[in-house]
This record gives sequence, C-alpha cells and structure tokens, in this order.
Amino acid sequence: MQLTGLHVYPVKSMYRLSPESAVVQPWGLAGDRRWMLADTTGRFVSQRENSALGQVRAGLLPDGALTLTAPDGSRVEVPAPAVAAGAPLTEVEVWGTRFHAAEAAEEAHRWIAEHLGDYRLVHLDDPRARPVDPDFSEPGDSVSMADAYPLLLTTTASLDRLNELITAEDPEDHETLPMERFRPSVVIGGAEPWAEDTWRRIRIGSVTFKVVKPCGRCVITTLDPETGERRGKEPLRTLARHHRLLRKAAFGQNLIPERPVGVEGDALGTLRLGDEVEVLEDGAHWPADGH
Repeated sequence: MQLTGLHVYPVKSMYRLSPESAVVQPWGLAGDRRWMLADTTGRFVSQRENSALGQVRAGLLPDGALTLTAPDGSRVEVPAPAVAAGAPLTEVEVWGTRFHAAEAAEEAHRWIAEHLGDYRLVHLDDPRARPVDPDFSEPGDSVSMADAYPLLLTTTASLDRLNELITAEDPEDHETLPMERFRPSVVIGGAEPWAEDTWRRIRIGSVTFKVVKPCGRCVITTLDPETGERRGKEPLRTLARHHRLLRKAAFGQNLIPERPVGVEGDALGTLRLGDEVEVLEDGAHWPADGH
C-alpha cells in the first residue's frame, strides 16, 4: 500500500490544497484548519450552512499569512494574528467544544462580509487549546479546527466499491464520485475495500498513527467540491444502506499521530506521496448496528 493523496484545508470548509508532501504535527498536517469562520455567536461556519465557502481558494504564504481568493478573482492577504503581538482573543465553538482563537484584522472581516456573510475570521493561535474527544484519545491529544480529529484517512479501493454500490442502486443515473467529496487528509492506494475499518495502528512513511474512529458522513459529501452545487442524495443514501458504523453512514477513518521516540518539537515527520503504508495493528471492530 502507498500514500496516493495528501490534502490540507487552510480554512475550515474552504477549498483544499493538495501538496506532494506535508509535515505532520500532533494536531494534524501543518497548516491544516488553523483558520475558520465563526458566526455572531462564535459557532463555526461550514458548507453545511453556506456552500459558497467551498469555492473560496485559500493559500498559505511562507510567513504564515493566509490568502483568500473568491470565484470573481477578488483576493485578500491576511497576516496570521498572534496574541503575543496584541491580537484580540475571542471565544469560539466547534461541535460543542468552546475554546479561544485570535481574530484576524478588520480588512479580512470586511472581505468575508462582502463575499460570504456576517462572519468573523479567526486563527487558532494555540493549537493545543482544543482537546480531542477523551473517549477516543489520550490526555494531551489536541486537534486544530477540524471537526473532531487531527487527520482523516480514506482509501481508493473503498471509494471504488462505494461507486459500484451506487451504480447498482441506480444504474441509469449515476455520477462517479471523486475522492474530494470526502475531504480526506490522506488517501491510501493498494488496500482492499473497507480494509481501513479494521486497522488500529498504521505507519505512513516514518510516522505512525492511531486509527481511532470511523468517520460518520454529513451533507457536505453531497456537494460538488468544484461548484458547491447539491448533487442529490449520494453518497449518504448508499452508505446508509451498505456501510453504517456506530449508527452513522460511514466512510474513512480518523487518525491521531503518535510521537516517535526521540522526536522533540511539533514536527513529527513528513509525509510524501508514494510513501509506503504498513498496518501495524489490525482487528478493530466497529458494530454496524451501533450496539
């Protein structure tokens, strides 16, 4: 098996970057979802509420600044706010967990208001501020502004199998789903369909990961990642019929990086396309009926 895809999402729910390599940090891939939009209550905003987010292209500059480009070509550059330099902190919330993030400059908020709505752009100044669900992690594990876990793994074989199932359900009107619908961090080729559902620990290149929980899917998977248009009920309909884990229509597995022995600092290693993937522990069982 090998690593065939790498994806980083600089702003939660916005368009992806697909580099050939990425540094792994304890809370996810470097640069992944350290930014997000929050509404007037502080709650995160995603494509669930506003599909236009997915069409905004986000980039990262060497100095840490964020660039945002709208479909009409309008562009803004946003320096990363730092609390130590006086940037204001605000309380925000992702799926019930409240924590503090630094607010971007007003110019960024005006650009966001013009193109997306009445939202605030915030940056996770302290990536250790948000703990992972303690039911599926160890003390000290943290996550960026991703939904719940540092990385999401999918496999090409499972996507192929899912597309076969969708075709069998509706052979006259089937659109082959691309992997981008599922917004993974890492994509693995060479596995058997659904093999990832039994993995407990894996190694990608030099970095090891705990495989902690299946990923229950949401309505974002029904959106075309290039246009933001709703494309019907797939893949949720077919996943609900054929691949339910923990009472969820599931696709992919959530990962938490492990710190290699002797490695200090935030960089745990670098993933590169083509890296070998090895299953270190197998035998996980996620009840299909949720009991």
